Amino acid sequence: MGVRRKTKSLNAILSVFEQREEALSVVDLVNEFKDDMNKTTVYRILERLENEGVIHSFTGSKGLMWYAKCQTCTTHHHHDVHPHFECKDCGKVECLELDIEIPQMNNRHIDSANIMLQGQCADCVKK
Repeated sequence: MGVRRKTKSLNAILSVFEQREEALSVVDLVNEFKDDMNKTTVYRILERLENEGVIHSFTGSKGLMWYAKCQTCTTHHHHDVHPHFECKDCGKVECLELDIEIPQMNNRHIDSANIMLQGQCADCVKK
């Protein structure tokens, strides 16, 4: 991990991503840390962690930004072109470890793609 100077705020946000497997919305993160830091600090730390290849972001179904821990990303390149899944019942969002091949297009270079699958998670299907 390329994070140079670890502040108390940065460590707090990092620990959330290390403890949880699912993606977290920016709204959830701002609410979780509202007593410890202002939302500008949360946004700044998220941007820094994404630039360092620690987390990646994607847009959810309702236009919210979501963040999830990277597996093999670096400061030079994000290797996170994978689909995400959103449970329509409980709202949980998670990365799916599926290989998706993004098609090549003539006269265009594709840098990123967002694929959001929606349905019921395994826990909600059991209910």
